[in-house]
Amino acid sequence: MPVIKILPHPEYAPEGAEIQANVGDSICEALLEHDIEIEHACEMSCACTTCHVVVRKGYDSLNPPEEEEEDLLDRAWGLEPQSRLSCQAIVAKEDLT
Repeated sequence: MPVIKILPHPEYAPEGAEIQANVGDSICEALLEHDIEIEHACEMSCACTTCHVVVRKGYDSLNPPEEEEEDLLDRAWGLEPQSRLSCQAIVAKEDLT
């Protein structure tokens, strides 16, 4: 199982965390399954940007973003080249940070 390393975040993981994820799950699903309560206002339907994450390592192993996700990301606060909506980023076999 791939590991997702969550860097320290004052609201979601103050100490940081490492969780195991199922291949084929979204990053958002994996976080929620491990009680990391990331916001997902649209209930993971790719209609908002509240689940925006930046993938520091393993980005290229994720499924490519579709046009709808890219359009939404253009409106996300703190956009970086490796930004994704965690509800749309599907975990593959590679570890993520």
